[in-house]
Amino acid sequence: MDVTSALERDWEFRVEHKGVSIYSSKVSGSDIHSFKGVTVLPVPFKKVISLFHDMANYRRWVHKLAEMDVLEKNDIEYVIRQVIDTPWPLQKREMIMRTGLAAAGENSVAITMVSEPGYLPVNPDFYRVLHASGLWVFTPDGHGKVLLTFVMHIDPGKDVPAALSNAGMFDVPFHSLNNLRILAMDSSYNPPYPDEIEQHIAIVEDVPDTPS
Repeated sequence: MDVTSALERDWEFRVEHKGVSIYSSKVSGSDIHSFKGVTVLPVPFKKVISLFHDMANYRRWVHKLAEMDVLEKNDIEYVIRQVIDTPWPLQKREMIMRTGLAAAGENSVAITMVSEPGYLPVNPDFYRVLHASGLWVFTPDGHGKVLLTFVMHIDPGKDVPAALSNAGMFDVPFHSLNNLRILAMDSSYNPPYPDEIEQHIAIVEDVPDTPS
């Protein structure tokens, strides 16, 4: 997913709840809409980067995440496997995604995601998602806050009607972003900062504004 085109797509505002704004957009060649979730995290930029590299704790914030495995790590590029819970009688969705780091305009960084469904043999216990792409964009404001944008397009499979998928798309960005914000703001949660990031981007630590 191209970062610029994804962010500049014709997004339609849908709802705002608990500081999370949700948008949707039609996707050419698909009946499934893409979604965008936006929120502000009142934490330093480095803590947000650290949180995203703390994959052992993804189940604490990713909505309906049942399983998570790192299949490959090459510097700052990963191949990850995620299994998402689904309501009965649907099979759980299994996604294999390759992630990478990219610039997203001035002072912004993006984690890109694209599906690689053929990376592993199909497991009959799960429904392998064939088409998925997305990105996370981090934009620090220099005052100890980070604007976080989550964009995703997932075709869950032919056994899920497009109307049902589009109606339920808001759960994923809202719950994931809300859970992530709660975890990021937890002062007892301090994941280690990945040193390899410094080889690719320079991050100047900022601190929250203090009352005058």
